[in-house]
Amino acid sequence: MTPKSGLFLACSCIAAIAAVGSVFELTSGQPDLGNQTTAIILALSIPLTGLFFLAAVKDARANINK
Repeated sequence: MTPKSGLFLACSCIAAIAAVGSVFELTSGQPDLGNQTTAIILALSIPLTGLFFLAAVKDARANINK
């Protein structure tokens, strides 16, 4: 694993935490940042989680034989 793939993996984890937190905030009924802002964070963090994870896997596989 390279530092680059580690960074991608860390960003994936942060985005996943943001998604879970947004779900909890929205289901509580009174999100601290408001419904719209929290929904935007949720909508952005879900695809970012997948994209960062795939980028981490792709980078790690590309550097396996090096």
